[in-house]
Amino acid sequence: MIEPLLFELSSPGRVGCRLPDLDVPESPLPEGLIRRELCLPELSEREVVQHFTRLSQINFGIDTGFYPLGSCTMKYNPRLHEDVARLAGFTQIHPSQNESTVQGALQLMFELQRYLAEITGLPGVSLQPVAGAHGELTGMLIIRAYHLERGDEGRSIVLVPDSAHGTNPATAVMCGYTVSSVPSDRRGNIDVRELEKLADERVAGLMLTNPNTLGLFEEDVLRVSEIVHESGGLIYCDGANMNALLGVATPAELGADVLHLNLHKTFSTPHGGGGPGGGATAVTRDLIPFLPVPRVARRETGEAGKEDTEYYLDYEWPVSIGPVAGFYGNFGVMVKAYAYLRSLGAQGLREVSENAVLNANYILHQLRDYYQLSYDRTCLHECVFSGNTQASLGVHTLDIAKRLIDLGFHPPTVYFPLTVDEALMIEPTETESVETLDAFIAAMRQIAWEAETDPELVRSAPHSTPVMRLDEVTAARKLDLRWQR
Repeated sequence: MIEPLLFELSSPGRVGCRLPDLDVPESPLPEGLIRRELCLPELSEREVVQHFTRLSQINFGIDTGFYPLGSCTMKYNPRLHEDVARLAGFTQIHPSQNESTVQGALQLMFELQRYLAEITGLPGVSLQPVAGAHGELTGMLIIRAYHLERGDEGRSIVLVPDSAHGTNPATAVMCGYTVSSVPSDRRGNIDVRELEKLADERVAGLMLTNPNTLGLFEEDVLRVSEIVHESGGLIYCDGANMNALLGVATPAELGADVLHLNLHKTFSTPHGGGGPGGGATAVTRDLIPFLPVPRVARRETGEAGKEDTEYYLDYEWPVSIGPVAGFYGNFGVMVKAYAYLRSLGAQGLREVSENAVLNANYILHQLRDYYQLSYDRTCLHECVFSGNTQASLGVHTLDIAKRLIDLGFHPPTVYFPLTVDEALMIEPTETESVETLDAFIAAMRQIAWEAETDPELVRSAPHSTPVMRLDEVTAARKLDLRWQR
């Protein structure tokens, strides 16, 4: 049974902590700022600890099991990087301090920009965006500013593949563009012939994810980039799937002009749970003037022969799109990304992607005889199955996901991408062992067998959770957080 909420456990007179007697003169507060009645629960320290510990024990996280959410990169991140981010020199500073007092923090940001530039092949980097979608918005605002600065005001259309992340068309519309969908071909790539028909002088750019949301590398990516560039448009690359490319290929050499990176997915900060995040945005040399301000820069000071390096915040970019967040971004996320990159080095980053791709293809080949493959190709960091075979037996993808909970696994992403019927999108990441993958594969095979022999068992899952299957639409619209017997 789920533990009662703290207010329902409250008992008058119980105290969880005691403050020491006041040893300084009392300073009266203005009457208008005083709250006479504070509605706070009255509990002992032990009751509070027990409550939150029990809640944590019924929650699922990457520390407790396999978390194969496709397109989300829910990977384990080393505790060392959390320790580094908690160092006093990073946590006990304030963004309003004088630059001379935070040289270490500015140096870390400057060097992180350079590392990300090298990884992406794009020389200009802003760390300011605080989430993936925020980096995406920043990138598209840069594309818009680029065209307007050139007087190219007739570009009103952004091309978005039909398998794109849902934020892509939303971001384009927020930037004032009309969205035109580009269909996939029979191999799951952007349909080049259709793209050629759509790419004209009205196109501001194409929002590309590579590998795409089907987990497939865009085989014609160079031709796709060529078509868009010939029309005068730019390529925005959604970097959500960079876990497949680290150290192997750079988005720049694949034609990207703008790219956002999810520091909280690819570079050590845990993904999920509401943040914090980091959506660093990288651009080609021609687009550097439009990056957000301020930017972390470096200059040499002192006399000849006695030069010293100084890091500073550079605001002097007249055509910049301006600041996109308060201060300079989520600094703790940057520290963890920096620690991750320094820990792994170039070869380690390449091994991340190689192992992620290996794990995904291992799952693909072990389950291909049990679940349909809409695109029978080698995948990259994630694989996408269709549950159509099971649906024909009355067991749908949602049922499979719920049954996985009974078997000890967090479900993969379901019903996405929308181009695959009854989609099951599985991303194992590089941090899972073959034993974990084998256990997950065995569970998926068991569910396929149950769908044939005892479909009601799957349809009525989960059976082992504190709360059975919910009406998720009603739960979202009529949220009830109160515990009741």
